[in-house]
Amino acid sequence: QAFFCLLLCIPWGSSCPPSCQCTERAGAKAVLCSSQHLEEIPKDIPRDVVFLKLDANSITRIPNNAFRHLSHLEEIDLSRNAIEKIDRAAFKGVAAGLRTLDLSSNRIRSIPKEALLALNAKLRLANNPWHCECALQEVLWEARLDLDSIQDITCHTAPREEYVGKPLLQVLDAGVNFCSVRQRTTDVAMFITMFGWFAMVIVYVVCYVRHNREDSCRHGGYLRSPPSAQARAE
Repeated sequence: QAFFCLLLCIPWGSSCPPSCQCTERAGAKAVLCSSQHLEEIPKDIPRDVVFLKLDANSITRIPNNAFRHLSHLEEIDLSRNAIEKIDRAAFKGVAAGLRTLDLSSNRIRSIPKEALLALNAKLRLANNPWHCECALQEVLWEARLDLDSIQDITCHTAPREEYVGKPLLQVLDAGVNFCSVRQRTTDVAMFITMFGWFAMVIVYVVCYVRHNREDSCRHGGYLRSPPSAQARAE
C-alpha cells in the first residue's frame, strides 16, 4: 500500500483510462482505479502497466482474456468488488509474470480450477462465500495461496451441513475429501446407468425367448393335429 501511495505522486504521460490514475516509479508503471464505481475491467489499460489496482469497485465478472494484452503485469488487486463469475481463461496471457492476485472480499462461490492453477502468483481468496467442492480443494492443494489469509477461506455452503461456517483448511485436515465424494457420486451414476442397460437387455432376451417358445408351441401343435384338422385350418 505504501508503494502504491508513492506511485500516486509521480504521474506518467501516456494514455490512462478515465477515472483512473497512472503513475510511474523507478520504471514501474501503475494504473490505480480504486473506488471508481467501475462495473467492468477498463478496456484501455496501457500495455506496459506493471501494477493494476481495481479494488473497491462494482465489477461482477472477469471474462476470458481480460488481461491478455498486459504482458508486463505483476500485481492485480481485485479485492472488495462484487465478482461472482471468473471464466476459465480469465488470466490467460499473464500467467508467467504475475506475482500477486488479490480476489478477496468478493462474491465468489466457485471458480474453474483452470483459471488459477496455471498461475504462479500468490493468491488471496479470503472472505468469499465459497461452496466447498473438489475444484476449490484442488486450488487449495496446488495453487500458491497467501498464508496470512488461508484461514479465512471458509465454507459458506457445503455438501454436508456440518462443514458450513468452518475454514476449508480445517475441514480438509479432518480427513474430508470433496473430490472422492464427487468420484463416488459419478461411480454411482455410472452403475445405475449400466444396470438400466443390463436390465433392458435381460427383458429383451426374455421376451425374445418367450416369443420363440410360443411360436414353437403353435407350430408343434399344428404338426400334431389330425390331417382333417390341418385341412380345415388351411
